[in-house]
Amino acid sequence: MNTPEQQSLYAPQEPIFPRRVSGFFRTFKWWIMAVTLGIYYLTPWIRWDRGPSLPDQAVLVDLAGRRFYFFWIEIWPHEFYFVAGLLIMAGLGLFLFTSALGRVWCGYTCPQTVWTDLFILVERWIEGDRNARVRLWNAKWDFRKCRLRLTKWVVWLLIAVATGGAWVFYFTDAPTLARDLISFTAHPIAYATIAVLTATTFLFGGFMREQVCIYMCPWPRIQGAMMDDDTLTVGYRDWRGEPRAKKRHENKGDCIDCMACVNVCPMGIDIRDGQQMECITCALCIDACDDVMDRIGKPRGLIDYLALSDEPLERAGQDPKPIWKHILRPRTMLYTFLWSLIGIGLVFALFVRAEIDLTVEAVRNPTFITLSDGSVRNTYTMRLRNKHGEPRDFRLSLSSDALLRIELEGTGRNIITVPPDSSTMQRVYVTARPQDPASSMANTDLRFWVEDTENGERAHRDATFNGRAN
Repeated sequence: MNTPEQQSLYAPQEPIFPRRVSGFFRTFKWWIMAVTLGIYYLTPWIRWDRGPSLPDQAVLVDLAGRRFYFFWIEIWPHEFYFVAGLLIMAGLGLFLFTSALGRVWCGYTCPQTVWTDLFILVERWIEGDRNARVRLWNAKWDFRKCRLRLTKWVVWLLIAVATGGAWVFYFTDAPTLARDLISFTAHPIAYATIAVLTATTFLFGGFMREQVCIYMCPWPRIQGAMMDDDTLTVGYRDWRGEPRAKKRHENKGDCIDCMACVNVCPMGIDIRDGQQMECITCALCIDACDDVMDRIGKPRGLIDYLALSDEPLERAGQDPKPIWKHILRPRTMLYTFLWSLIGIGLVFALFVRAEIDLTVEAVRNPTFITLSDGSVRNTYTMRLRNKHGEPRDFRLSLSSDALLRIELEGTGRNIITVPPDSSTMQRVYVTARPQDPASSMANTDLRFWVEDTENGERAHRDATFNGRAN
C-alpha cells in the first residue's frame, strides 16, 4: 500500500467515447460543420477578376504585396484599422452571443469543436458506435485493433493535411501553390506551415479534444463574466427530474437515470450536476434526453435551454418568461448597439475612402537651400498611391499666397505616372524667387494638389515652406 508521500496526484485522462445521437441540435451541428468546412476549404479557389495586373483570387492575404483582398475590397497596410475594427466586432459578437445563449460559439462554430466532430464521425464510421469503441479500447492489441486504429489515424492525417494545406492557400495564389507543392518546388515556409498545422489538427482533434477546451482555451474562465441569470444555456430541470428512478414510478421524477445525456456528451460531463465550466453548450444532451422522454411517454424538455431566473417560476408551476425577454435586455442591447456602431462606421469608412492616397513630408536636412540667383528652395518627399487596377497619370500643382514654383526631380513635367495598385515616391522641389516675400519668411503655408487626369478626382496635403528668416 502506498504511503501518502508515494501517492501520485496526477490523474490520467479518462477517454471519452460519445454515443451517436439524432435530433434537431445534432442535425443543426451537421449543417454548421458542412457550411464552415466548405467555406474554409473552398474559399481560396474562388476567382475574382480585378484586372490584368492584380491577383484574381477572391480572398487573399498578400504578404509580399502587403495587401489584403476580399472580393471587391482591397485593404492596404495603412488601412489596418479595418482589420482592427473587424476583430473588435468579432469580440463584441462573442460577448453578445455568450450573454444571450451561453457558449454557443464553443458548441457550434469553434474550429476545435468542428474538427473534433469530424474526427469523431470518422472514428465512428471505422470503429463503430460508443459500445464498440469502448470494447476496442479495452481489448488487447491484435491485428484487428491495429488495422482499425491505423485506418482511423490515416484518415485523420489526410484531413489534417487538407486543413494545413487550405490555410496556406489563403496567402498566395492557390492553383500556383498547389502545383508547386505537388512538384516539391514550393517555398520551405509553405511546407513548414502545413506540417505544423497538420500536427496540431491531428493532435487536437484526434487525441486532446476536450482537453484543449478545458485546459488550453481561456474562454471557459472568461464566460462567467458574460453570463447572468437571464442567459439561456443548457440545463437540467431537477425540480421535474428528481428523485430519479430506473423505472417509471408515480412518486419519482421524470429522470430514469439512463445516462443517455452523459453518454452523448463530448466533454464527458453530467449536465444533471448543474452548470459546469467544461460544458460547451453543444445541446446534444437535449436531443438524447428528448428521445428518451418520447420513448417513455414523458414531455420533452427535461434538459433544455434554460435561464436561472425562470427556475422559481417553473418550480411554482408558472410559465417561464418569453424568450425575447431573455434576449432583449440591457446587456445584450448594449453589445448589439456597439457592434452595429462599429460595423456601420467601417462600412462608411470603406465607401468614403479616397481612391488617391497622398503623403508629403518635408526634407529637414537641410531645411532649405539658397540657389546661385538668390532663390530659396525646399525639398519634399511625396508618396502617391494608385488604388486602381491600371496605370494612372496624376497632375501635381500647389496653391499658396506666395508665388512659388514647383518642379519634379528628374522630369520637366508636372505629371507623375503611378503603376497599377502600387505607390510611387517622388522628390519635389518648391522654389521662391528672391523678390518673393516667402524667401525671407520663417514659414509660409502651401497646399499640394494631385489630380487624376482620367477622372478628375483630386486630393491635397498641406505643408510649410521655410525661408531665410531675417
